[in-house]
Amino acid sequence: MSHIPYSCQDIDDDDIAAVTAVLRSEYLTQGPMVAQFEDAFARRVGARHAVAVANATAALHVACLALGVAAGSRVWTSPNSFLASANCALYCGASVDFVDIDPVTRSMSVAALRGKLERAAECDELPQVIVPVDFAGLPCDLREMRELADKYGFALLEDASHATGASYQGQPVGSGHAHATVFSFHAVKIVTTAEGGIVTTRDAALAKRLRLLRSHGMTREPRDLLGEADGPWVYEQQLLGYNYRLTDLQAALGWSQLRRLDALHKARVALADRYDLLLRDLPLLLPARLPDRVSAWHLYVVEVDGARTACRRATLFDALRRAQIGANVHYIPIHTQPYYTSLGFKRGDFPAAERYYARAITLPLFPAMTHAQQDRVVDVLRGALR
Repeated sequence: MSHIPYSCQDIDDDDIAAVTAVLRSEYLTQGPMVAQFEDAFARRVGARHAVAVANATAALHVACLALGVAAGSRVWTSPNSFLASANCALYCGASVDFVDIDPVTRSMSVAALRGKLERAAECDELPQVIVPVDFAGLPCDLREMRELADKYGFALLEDASHATGASYQGQPVGSGHAHATVFSFHAVKIVTTAEGGIVTTRDAALAKRLRLLRSHGMTREPRDLLGEADGPWVYEQQLLGYNYRLTDLQAALGWSQLRRLDALHKARVALADRYDLLLRDLPLLLPARLPDRVSAWHLYVVEVDGARTACRRATLFDALRRAQIGANVHYIPIHTQPYYTSLGFKRGDFPAAERYYARAITLPLFPAMTHAQQDRVVDVLRGALR
């Protein structure tokens, strides 16, 4: 019996050719492919600027810094995410807090956010940045969140690590509701550079600051130098930045993958639609479908419906793993991790996220997945639930 991974990259001959061309070129690290990839991605999502970095964690970090997050700042995010969505604030010396999730979208709840902002305004403890997460590829409630950002004066940093190819109210994610949007190109994401990330924005000044921060805070541009240049070799460090650069090799792979984004997304949509059909009679809560947005379908997550079955999540997980099916769980709520409990968070702080986690299970989904593999996943689920 062959193993079915929960996800895997989709590499074709054009991808290999693009990387090989860079290997045979003058540049391996900082060459023309990075800018070419950035330009292509910005056009694809309808943003004015795209700044590529080493990974999405680095993207979140430099985006926070570029938005002014520092010691004394407050950053709020979703507890239902990967650790990086919260860690990025701590890297900047800021404090982090969470906003509970909507049980339908599994992303940050607008109602919970609005209530928390009202309470924070009363005691002058409003956040400087809020990081909503497009969980599983489904865009969060961006219009309402931007309205709250404009009302309360915080910056909206959208974590769209799962959402390359998603759209909201007819526009690509990354095009402009947020002040800045972060995407991930990890190997299991919709588009991959093996490891990599990017920040999109409409703000030219913000993009300029991001470019400085990703490369030691350093510039060689003559027009940007603060002092008089001794010669054409001069560079200046203007900020305390980092070595967060993407290589030309990675950018070539991303550029090639981006040209197949529609096909990769179409395959994911078809598999998600088929899961909906095959699982419709089982005691499972399926991912939300909302009329004003289209998911990238990075993940397909179901929840065990305790009102219709006594079967436990662990039973399903064990049955799938015994059948060599790479089930997974996304995510353990961040605030319950030992490091975060040491900061004062505890179980019970964000009950919707904890309730979701207790019954969630991620099923395999990747573009090359066959119907036979998908049928096998469903058959194992059906047998375990029986």
